[in-house]
Amino acid sequence: MAGKRRVNQALYETSVKLRIAGKRGGSRIWPRLAGMLLLPKRRRVRVNVLKINRETSPGESVAVAGKVLGFGDLDHAVTVSAYSFSPAARKKILEAGGRCMSLEEMAEENPRGSNVKIIR
Repeated sequence: MAGKRRVNQALYETSVKLRIAGKRGGSRIWPRLAGMLLLPKRRRVRVNVLKINRETSPGESVAVAGKVLGFGDLDHAVTVSAYSFSPAARKKILEAGGRCMSLEEMAEENPRGSNVKIIR
């Protein structure tokens, strides 16, 4: 039993769906995000709204392979897809005129992954 790893089943299923979307759309971004999702919890990405604000311009699409947290303010509309959002982060993104969606929804909407920026 020493070789058995504990894996969050929902996280694993999201990873599988992203890999399938990558093969179907011919994109490398979705398999890359899928691999980032399966990192150990202590290495998984946590991004604040402040960092999204600094690294994007209005109208861009952003993918986060982890959780979006609510520290900071967002002063322009962006589409953010992530595995999860804190309630404060979701509120700030929506108040700025942006959209919050899951990684799976973004992969379905944009299978080629064009114009999607990964933020770590």
